[in-house]
Amino acid sequence: MSIQSSARSARITPLTKTPKSVKNPSRRRRKASSIETSPISGPISPDVSETKRRKRSKDVKRVYYKKVVYDGGEFEVGDDVYVKRREDSCSDNEDPEVEECRICFNVGKTIMIECDDCLGGFHLKCLKPPLKQVPEGDWICGFCQERKLGKKVELPMPPGKKLIRTAKEKLLSSDLWAVRIESLWKEPNGTYWFRGRWYIIPEETAAGRQPHNLRRELYRTNDFADVEMESVLRHCSVMNPKEFSKATNEGDDVFLCEYEYDVHWHSFKRLAEIDNEKEDDKDSDSDEEWECHKDLSSDTDEDLDLEEENRKGPVNGQLPTHQLAANSRKGQIYGLQKIGTKKIPDHVRCRKQTVLEKAQATLLLATLPKHLPCRNKEMDDIASFIKGAICDDQCLGRCLYIHGVPGTGKTMSVLSVMRNLRSEVDAGSIKPYCFIEINGLRLGSPENIYKVIYEAISGHRVGWRKALQLLNERFSDDNKLGKEDNQPCVLLIDELDLLVTRNQSVLYNILDWPTKPHSKLVVIGIANTMDLPEKLLPRISSRMGIQRLCFGPYNYQQLQEIISSRLKGIDAFEKQAVEFASRKVAAISGDARRALEICRRAAEVADYRLKKLSSIPEYASAGKLLVSMADVEAAIQEMFQAPHIQVMKRCSRLSKIFLTAMVHELYRTGMCETTFEKLAITLSRLCASNGEAFPGWDTLLKVGCKLGECRIIICEAGAKHRLQKLQLNFPSDDVAFALKDSPELPWLAKFL
Repeated sequence: MSIQSSARSARITPLTKTPKSVKNPSRRRRKASSIETSPISGPISPDVSETKRRKRSKDVKRVYYKKVVYDGGEFEVGDDVYVKRREDSCSDNEDPEVEECRICFNVGKTIMIECDDCLGGFHLKCLKPPLKQVPEGDWICGFCQERKLGKKVELPMPPGKKLIRTAKEKLLSSDLWAVRIESLWKEPNGTYWFRGRWYIIPEETAAGRQPHNLRRELYRTNDFADVEMESVLRHCSVMNPKEFSKATNEGDDVFLCEYEYDVHWHSFKRLAEIDNEKEDDKDSDSDEEWECHKDLSSDTDEDLDLEEENRKGPVNGQLPTHQLAANSRKGQIYGLQKIGTKKIPDHVRCRKQTVLEKAQATLLLATLPKHLPCRNKEMDDIASFIKGAICDDQCLGRCLYIHGVPGTGKTMSVLSVMRNLRSEVDAGSIKPYCFIEINGLRLGSPENIYKVIYEAISGHRVGWRKALQLLNERFSDDNKLGKEDNQPCVLLIDELDLLVTRNQSVLYNILDWPTKPHSKLVVIGIANTMDLPEKLLPRISSRMGIQRLCFGPYNYQQLQEIISSRLKGIDAFEKQAVEFASRKVAAISGDARRALEICRRAAEVADYRLKKLSSIPEYASAGKLLVSMADVEAAIQEMFQAPHIQVMKRCSRLSKIFLTAMVHELYRTGMCETTFEKLAITLSRLCASNGEAFPGWDTLLKVGCKLGECRIIICEAGAKHRLQKLQLNFPSDDVAFALKDSPELPWLAKFL
């Protein structure tokens, strides 16, 4: 077999085979047959001295290949292979390519069926009752069905012999690795190596295995390693979803890979979105040529030092590149050591947290509480609405509009109700349903909500126009629905006001679907504006404003109860400190998120003060430190004395009126942005009703530009005209806090 070298200027010589010498039957040194290539001489820089050139010419460099024949098998760039994990693993010698039946433990030529849960193989005739043909769709064996029912299952064992696992079973149990070959080369000492990209199973990610993961699913990582060819077992096949769906008779070593896993940020990205197939095809040759030329013609002293380390590396028995890579040297472990095969628990990885550190962690906004206090009545109303809609066979006209000021627990209450209903579905008390959650802030445009809904329902991604057509057919024609699509669907749309367009067609389509017979769609909309339905067209408000639920702002008792419930079991705050923070926030906005942030920052201030005192010997033996009112006051001053608030307090008289009119206009319309024309009209009304002279449009435009330069507001890029869009860069609560006590304009407090 001929070998294609990655260097295009390489000269190919005839193939020479070396006979294999087996010294130890249990472990033999495998030889590779390959085509030798002459070294590639790159361009020489004129700045390098003659001594460095002679020193570089004596070095023997790697020779890269596109394909090699190693131990009787062909391996080329782009192949997926199994890699041994440890050198002393005796089970790697057992590698049956055909799986045995889990009942009779024979292979034969009879048709076998694979369980979609445990991936075990079974002959059709060995099943009870036996099957005559392979059923369509997913199939689960009787052992897995009994295991799901909670019964104790004992799998049959082979009589008189050891149960041999296949390479697929070893990979899925973290006893083997799967890797994609990115490049192949031969070292100066004659050994063959390749640079590989690791695959991992879902259990090896930070999120762990999820219910939606298939048993044969792998993740491609962004981690690379240099691996010796001797650690390779044989080929496997990792396919994309389209190829995997067609692989009905491709053997046992077939796996699905749809996402790439970032081992550093623990994030996932769909491979279809990584548009680098053409770039990889172009860059694979150029990168290898560039690396070869760089090794042979490096001009800097750092490159020469690196070459010196490369020469010393094989002598010391270690390669300089990726010392944690899998190889065949004794005492080293195969695989992804720097990632870890299993997730290490936090209590093992981290030291014991102090009381103040525990308080900071539990007061984070990202920490979801087990119970949401002070919203029991609203949660009961939401639960009764959803249960009534699900039990209704037609779900005709079921829409609920939830409104309230920010930070009053609207979204969290709905999500808490959905978690409770999911437990009731698992218990069998209510019928199953589909739940879709969409946030309007995450949509690039209002029309994108169509494709998000369709992808959540069907699992397929299409354009928004095609998605709208398919959704109209799904919710209007009951005959086209399958058994899985016949379930009720609960659609939660947060920030509903962001879906308002000029003709309001998006909101109309979404709110019109529940009115269709047999649609079985329940829509729950959440926004901050109370009178949003009245500001829409009559055909939309008639569908949207039938059932409403108002979330009022929290008072200081409720805020105090919310903070105390978070700090239950953690003695870190003085009682007066929690009450002080609750009263301060309740007097401004009643936003629970701001109260939690103030208390968390107060705990950080107290923790910093405690660590500073512990460094002083006379204070080192003091008792535990609690968060006091002074710490809360410092956190409040830090939050409400921020630079942008100071800018708003010290801005001109007209700038304060400008910001007040903008807050009033945004609250009145329920939108997150407005135009300069609408803002000017609102400002003229405020000035007329409070005895202020209207400055004129040109002056207002200059004031808006100055506020935009200070980043207090965000102005639309482009020409400055009356239709230019404006948006606040900070919460309206900050504007209200900065301007409501203005001594020169006391009437501003009425509109904030």
